[in-house]
Amino acid sequence: MRRLLLLASLTGLALAACGGTPKPKHPPGSDGPATDRVSTSAQRERVAVTIYNQGFGLVREVRDVDLAKGRVALEYRDVAEHVQPETVSLKSLDGADLLSVFEQNYRYDLLTPEKLLEKHIGKKVRLYRWNEAKGVEEGFDAKVLSVEGGIPVYELGGEITYGFPGRVAFPDVPKDLLSKPTLVWLLGSGRDKQKLELTYLTSQMTWRCDYVMVIDDKDASADLTGWVTLDNKSGVAFENAQLRLVAGDVNKVAPAADAYDEGLDDEEKEYAKKDEGGFSEEAFFEYHLYTLGRPTTLLNREQKQATLLESNGVAVKKKLIFSGASYWYRGKYGQVVTNQKVSVFLDLENSEKNKLGVPLPKGIVRVYKSDSSGARQFIGEDRIDHTPRDEKIRVKMGEAFDVVADRKQMSWKPLGSCTSETEWETEIRNHKDTPIEVELVEPVGGDWQVVQSSLPAKKQDAHTFTFDARVPARGKTTVTYRVQVRWC
Repeated sequence: MRRLLLLASLTGLALAACGGTPKPKHPPGSDGPATDRVSTSAQRERVAVTIYNQGFGLVREVRDVDLAKGRVALEYRDVAEHVQPETVSLKSLDGADLLSVFEQNYRYDLLTPEKLLEKHIGKKVRLYRWNEAKGVEEGFDAKVLSVEGGIPVYELGGEITYGFPGRVAFPDVPKDLLSKPTLVWLLGSGRDKQKLELTYLTSQMTWRCDYVMVIDDKDASADLTGWVTLDNKSGVAFENAQLRLVAGDVNKVAPAADAYDEGLDDEEKEYAKKDEGGFSEEAFFEYHLYTLGRPTTLLNREQKQATLLESNGVAVKKKLIFSGASYWYRGKYGQVVTNQKVSVFLDLENSEKNKLGVPLPKGIVRVYKSDSSGARQFIGEDRIDHTPRDEKIRVKMGEAFDVVADRKQMSWKPLGSCTSETEWETEIRNHKDTPIEVELVEPVGGDWQVVQSSLPAKKQDAHTFTFDARVPARGKTTVTYRVQVRWC
């Protein structure tokens, strides 16, 4: 009893501190029975869609909705099938005090043949089959007993049967079955008609960036075009939408749709100022935002492409790289490592000086070059990460056909329990008609020191040294080097 009295006292103190019993805010005329109303995309005035790299989208739309003064049960149709209900935000643009949301439901029990049968379990339906002998369709009354495993079981003519070879006719469609997912609210409305803004996140919306690079005959200059590919599988179409793309790795744990709830009127004024041709870019928090300068329609289950950037005369540099392995420096290797591949890369700088200088979203770069007849040929592709301006980009093209290398260990001797000295010889052979330059990249584990080499060794980082080897046309170059390594 003392514990109950104490709890009651504490509750009374808490209510007193809050100014008495909290009461929900009801707009004028919000009491009484609810009036049923339906809103569809036909009432949509405008819509804005922002798509993120991680495969989801933010939808904001404004509808001019016929409500009723008082309590309203509003069916809000034509939302994305993959809407995340916990991210939904609804507000009145006519005034916050004119609308209260008492309850929200997301109904996704959709109308399908199997669902119709399930809803009619224990009820009568009509079965029809074609009578070949009589040349007519015959009908039978039956009761649905089960649809387990998608196979309906009927009570028909005093018998239990399944696998009926005909069609099923239903007397009605249950009210709780919907043709599309629908948001349903119990609202309190202070007006018969209001402009409502809905904001929500949905999955199954993706965008990616693909780049087309065409290099010249000297492998020194390129034309670069960036394409955005949009894929809408959200289950709904967005007509004449304002489209924005967010490039960056957004941490999506507890999405808050209200963070974008700023209304569309001011945005439309800015939107009208955008370049009508393509995308404009701006920094947005720690990401980058790309805005299409014209309305576009995103149909459901449609891929759409739009140009992101175009730049001609971008300087590129072809790079040949031969890479080693750190484990080669810790023991004896008796055989020669022959016919090793030499990788081919294209390097470029994302700078204004190099006719770029814009944040580049991650994507695949596909590279082409014209052959002697002028026909364009595909020569390689690579994936790049999000690249800020003034950063360098390296695109791997593949492996060189006419450049090969052999690697041979000339000596190895221990200098202690975990220290050794080893000498290697690398031979690079060039079968091309022009001289080349190959970068030898040697990763080494532990503490190391190049004690002797036939070419100057460059320390790239704590675990890597490199050589720049020039190889004559149809000739070869041999690089020798001795390295001391301590790994413990």
